Amino acid sequence: MRTPSDMPRPRPRPRQRRRLSKRARIFAGVAVVVLFILILSLRGIARFYTDYLWFDSLGYSSVWREVLLAKIVLALIFIALMFVLLWANLYIADRLAPSFRPPGPEEELVRKYHLAIGGRTGLVRLGVSAVFGLLVGVNAASQWEEWLLFTNRVDFGVDDPQFGTDVGFYVFQLPFITYVIGWLFTAFIVVLVITAAAHYLNGGIRVNTTAQRVTPQVKGHISVLLAVLALIKAADYWYDRYLLNFSDRGAVHGATYTDVNATLPAIQLLILISLGAAVMLVINIWRRGWVLPVVAVGLWAFTAIIMGGIYPAVFQRFFVEPSESSKEAEFIARNIDFTRQAYGLVVGEDITVEPFTFTNDLTQETLAQYQDTVDNLRLLDPAIVSATFEELEAKREMYRFADDLDVDRYVVDGRTQQVVLAARELSLNTLPQTSWEGQHVSFTHGYGLVVAPASETTSAGRPDFVVGGLPIDVDEGRVELTIDQPRVYVGEDLDGYAVVNTEREEVDFPNDSGTNTTYTYDGDDGVRIGGFFRRVAFALRFGDINLVFSGFLNDDSRIIYQRDIRERVRELAPFLRLDADPYPVVTDGHISFVLDAYTSTSRYPYSQRADVVDLPGRSDLDGGGFNYVRNSVKVVVDAYDGDVTLYVVDDDDPIIQAYRKIFPDLFTDGSQLPEDLRDHLRTPEDLFRVQTNMWARYHIGNAQEFYEPAARWAVAQKPPGSLDDDSSTGQRDDRIPPYFQLLQLPGSDDLEYVLMRPFVPDSTDDSRRQLTAFMVARNEPGRFGELVVYEMPGTTVDGPAIAAANMQNDEDVAQRTTLLGQRGSTVRLGNMLLVPMGGSILYVRPLYVEGDNTLPELTNVIVAYDNEVRMCPTVDLALEALFVSAADLDEDCAGASGTEPSGEDTQAPEPTPTPAPSPTPAPTPTPSTGDDTFETVEEALAAAQDLFAQADEALAAGDPVRYAELVLAARAAVDQASQLSGA
Repeated sequence: MRTPSDMPRPRPRPRQRRRLSKRARIFAGVAVVVLFILILSLRGIARFYTDYLWFDSLGYSSVWREVLLAKIVLALIFIALMFVLLWANLYIADRLAPSFRPPGPEEELVRKYHLAIGGRTGLVRLGVSAVFGLLVGVNAASQWEEWLLFTNRVDFGVDDPQFGTDVGFYVFQLPFITYVIGWLFTAFIVVLVITAAAHYLNGGIRVNTTAQRVTPQVKGHISVLLAVLALIKAADYWYDRYLLNFSDRGAVHGATYTDVNATLPAIQLLILISLGAAVMLVINIWRRGWVLPVVAVGLWAFTAIIMGGIYPAVFQRFFVEPSESSKEAEFIARNIDFTRQAYGLVVGEDITVEPFTFTNDLTQETLAQYQDTVDNLRLLDPAIVSATFEELEAKREMYRFADDLDVDRYVVDGRTQQVVLAARELSLNTLPQTSWEGQHVSFTHGYGLVVAPASETTSAGRPDFVVGGLPIDVDEGRVELTIDQPRVYVGEDLDGYAVVNTEREEVDFPNDSGTNTTYTYDGDDGVRIGGFFRRVAFALRFGDINLVFSGFLNDDSRIIYQRDIRERVRELAPFLRLDADPYPVVTDGHISFVLDAYTSTSRYPYSQRADVVDLPGRSDLDGGGFNYVRNSVKVVVDAYDGDVTLYVVDDDDPIIQAYRKIFPDLFTDGSQLPEDLRDHLRTPEDLFRVQTNMWARYHIGNAQEFYEPAARWAVAQKPPGSLDDDSSTGQRDDRIPPYFQLLQLPGSDDLEYVLMRPFVPDSTDDSRRQLTAFMVARNEPGRFGELVVYEMPGTTVDGPAIAAANMQNDEDVAQRTTLLGQRGSTVRLGNMLLVPMGGSILYVRPLYVEGDNTLPELTNVIVAYDNEVRMCPTVDLALEALFVSAADLDEDCAGASGTEPSGEDTQAPEPTPTPAPSPTPAPTPTPSTGDDTFETVEEALAAAQDLFAQADEALAAGDPVRYAELVLAARAAVDQASQLSGA
């Protein structure tokens, strides 16, 4: 027998793993899901956090909190409302469940459902209500703007003529009301479907049975829900009445004859039917069957189709259209009044209409009276000289100018002049260093401003810069301008981010010695990024891990982002529409950008939808969709420290009044605008485009005349860009853009900075090109924003397209420009300027010559007046030539067509030095002239080659006249060589 010590030791019992409780397993699963969602949401969380830091860095954290609070409150309200509605109805469905479920084909499915949920009916009810509450309710957060406007309504003080309701109701309250009604209808549809499913699972509804399919209790419950839907639809129809004020069924937008006399009665009938349907559905609770609900729905559907759709269409076609002008007269008058109100075109309040006394009697004496206008004619076309700015003043590949140069007015040479200007911004695509360090730490900003008078050029026909260079060079003897801080950290189309105050100094600008001048940022813009947590947040936002591990960052480092001006403002005030073209100004020694911002709505009763056919694609107004607009805000963005100030310049606009109530810390009163900035405010081009487009039709105040197309105008056709191109004048949508001028308006001796646009008669084929009127927007202090329309008399006055055709058809001018365009050169025409002088209309157009490898140079100015066309190297010479017969023209000028010179006084005025004429060098002896004869082909070709070489030298020296003479002589020599070879 073995002793116990000899016995094998028993094997240890395997350890049994302790199983988690069911509750712990559920908790762990939920934790894993939450962690997974959190990881996926990290970038969104980082953006949320860094957005707050950005708002706070600009001093507008209250705006961020107000928007966030509105979104949270709305989402919670609608989520809670949907949750309560669904939970209550599911609770009622459970309480109405029959105690006995008769056996049937569906019983197995119901039995399995009840076995699955066991005694957790309340938990299922809670979960279903929460899920659908989130799904249906959370989207309400997107209505934060409508909610804030609803709760901060401001009256317009104008009642709509159909219902007598203030316009403020349509703009501020109706949008949110219609959203709530639509949401309620959707919510009750969801509740109805889910409640019906609950009744089915509880046995209250049976489909495949010969017995009672729906219990009386369930029938009552479903009937009540359907009755509520009918009541919601009645409310929807009630507010649909107000939407008729935006109808586009008739001759104009607004409630017209058919809407008022056919559609409105149909809507009122549908309201009664919806209310009747609700009553019948309630009565149906105590009746057997579903006859009443079917009758109610059928009657509603029949009325909606017949009365709501077919009847108004038939009424319009057979009762209104045969006599539309008389039946629609009252409603057209409403549309005219409210459209003028909506676009700031009310005659006597916003706009003044004056007859233009067309005498066509321009003389030397009257011309001398308008010498200030002549001296300020804008000869530099921003679209053409932009390449010159880029080539001469960008200086290095790291810089660029905006695609569209800007125009403004400054004191140059002791007088206010128009200038062309642009800020020298950073070009991220052409940096000399493409590393992360180069793109985000070294090259962080642009530098300086470039300014050139718009009415003069150098002797070579190029812009005469008074501000420019690296470092910034201001010609203090010519321009009154002080720029203490020339650096540009925010600008146009500037993406990405920059990190400043790092261990590495920034590149300020490259100097002539080939090295870089450095700089360290000391402004207020940017968010501190020194801490590890913030580095991670920004790394997640921008998807750039270098922000975490870069050794250049320290505790004082700041990150500057949202550097594009428009995006910066849009982030702060997404409810404003922004102009396409911010422009730089110098204020308090800094470069700042001014950006025009608009309030708008599509809910102004009886107003016509805006015509935005020719707006720039960058403009927020380009999308249309509005029938009311105001330039209520001037936004000023400091190019150095990124500070954004929104100045309210139209306190009478109810929309901006409402936003000021919502965001009191966001806006600054316009009276606080700095004086040196106020001098550079102007009417924005985008708004002026809309106003002129609308005035082309809405200058007609009589409803009967408005209905007829004969009195309508159109914005004048845009002239072609070259003398051998006439394609653009036949394109209906190619309209002349607004342009700024510094001139003396009719009846005034004072120079004014105005925005101008001409009109011609409207025609289906766009063939009518006579001038009918021109509109100007005044920009001087005390008259800022005033609109004046000068209407032409019954006599025919040439429009811009006719003047352009006269320039094109002048044989002498065409011959001279053909010569200028020889040997690889291109002739380009600048902006066509309509210049009123006394009772006369003058057209002025600069002419540029551009070679394959040379920049555009202003070589001539073409003027047209009273069928006379003259082309000379300067404006003064061209105007002088108007009063000289073609035979007596200066040799530097061209112009052969036309009638006898108009005016009695033919004494030429003393020409002024602007723009400076190109000096004509002493004639270089040539081996032959065009009149010489040659004995051999070789002799003629040699002479031609020599003449062409001299012509190239003359063109390079900025002497287009000498160039043209030599080219003529060379061509004559070639012709003789051809004749000799043929002999």
